[in-house]
Amino acid sequence: MAKFIMALDQGTTSSRSILFDHNGEIVAVSQQEFTQYFPKSGWVEHDAEEIWQSQLKTMEAVMKKAGAEVSDLAGIGITNQRETVVVWERSTGKPICNAIVWQDRRTADVCQQMKSEEAVVSAKTGLRIDPYFSATKVAWILDHVDGARNRAEQGELCFGTIDSWLVWNLTDGEKHVTDASNASRTLLFNIHEGDWDDDLLALFNVPKSMLPEVVDSSGEIGRWQDVAIAGVAGDQQAALFGQACYEPGRAKNTYGTGCFMLTHTGDQVVDSENDLLSTVAWRIRGKLEYALEGGVFIAGALFQWLRDGLGLVNKVQEIDQLASECTHSDGVVLVPAFAGLGAPHWDPNARGVLVGISRGTEKKHICRAAIDAVCFQSLELLECMEKDTGLDISELRVDGGAVVSDVLMQSQADIIQRDIVRPEIIETTAFGAAALAGLGVGFWESRDELAHTWREEKRYSPQIDAGELIEKRKLWDKAVERSKAWA
Repeated sequence: MAKFIMALDQGTTSSRSILFDHNGEIVAVSQQEFTQYFPKSGWVEHDAEEIWQSQLKTMEAVMKKAGAEVSDLAGIGITNQRETVVVWERSTGKPICNAIVWQDRRTADVCQQMKSEEAVVSAKTGLRIDPYFSATKVAWILDHVDGARNRAEQGELCFGTIDSWLVWNLTDGEKHVTDASNASRTLLFNIHEGDWDDDLLALFNVPKSMLPEVVDSSGEIGRWQDVAIAGVAGDQQAALFGQACYEPGRAKNTYGTGCFMLTHTGDQVVDSENDLLSTVAWRIRGKLEYALEGGVFIAGALFQWLRDGLGLVNKVQEIDQLASECTHSDGVVLVPAFAGLGAPHWDPNARGVLVGISRGTEKKHICRAAIDAVCFQSLELLECMEKDTGLDISELRVDGGAVVSDVLMQSQADIIQRDIVRPEIIETTAFGAAALAGLGVGFWESRDELAHTWREEKRYSPQIDAGELIEKRKLWDKAVERSKAWA
């Protein structure tokens, strides 16, 4: 009998494979980083072939670590960095250029010129016209790679987000698919009708022949070495599922390269009046479920920048140590708008600012300001979600690499004035992919059974009075305004 589900967690900086057992416990992990390319200011690219090879190597390595055979696998689940675009040749499976990453801002001017169409686009997609999403990236490739548009119109090219690219390679080109959660991030998918939208394709000038078939997030879609590929979801939706946020009002926040908060809204699309995104959470047995989402582009990447860019610390862990030496930042505020500002500001031309520096400013104050920055950005998202849904979000489930920091988690509880709940298994993005796959092949019978695999590890409750935050919030809001429209 098959014993494990393999989750492929293809992220922005690394590819990982994780084996989970029936209790939701991690059996083995393999991870491999890959190259980041920054050819121009604001441009971010990946080598899609390197992504595939790194993912394949981790699959082989994790099986070896666990001493597992292919016959031990019940299924494979995939979760991926979203919005990142790959265009490849249908005949050879070779990319025609580097993948354009979700963080890339090269189409900011194009998006600005299309703002008059935003109301129509938002009504269909739940998104904003922003370089963050896939559509303008695809169009840019077709218009800037020699002969690409003509080849696409002739049906010779495929477009896909990273999930599509992995499935294509895992099935040796047999399956060109994407799940509804990833499709909903492209600006080309009508989230109400659950399909590609001809009007949007015409608006963004993307040939329909390039697009993958949209499938359920749970259920067999192809096979790798006779193992069912049975779960696919974008990373944030996978984390929502992995956190057992199956009911409206349940919310999670993922602290990775960026910081992404999602609240489940059931079978209803909630149109945000506070500049959040309405998105597909997942599609299971043909039924769409939805979420509200707010995205912070720079979170964990801020701590890496303090280490690698400024050389302020030698290890990220030192940031906690320094920040814990002071209860406040002594007036220093850091707004990490390195790739513009996401929700609720949506300013691709914002840039990072570090203000309030005095002669007495020390490293510890900057470290404290960095932690506060992640927390205040998350507070903005939570406030918008409660206004849009009319729900009181009493607790926030958290995951991602940065949640191992007790300093960050306690600061987050203090700043949002609500409980922060960290689960035993913080790899909830990968587990969400595994859970969707396991549900799809009967490894787990139901969501109720899956919910019992989620276990609370630690709860952080606010330790300061809300009144203490008033002045800090004023300074934060002031600094955010300084960062806007800089580029």
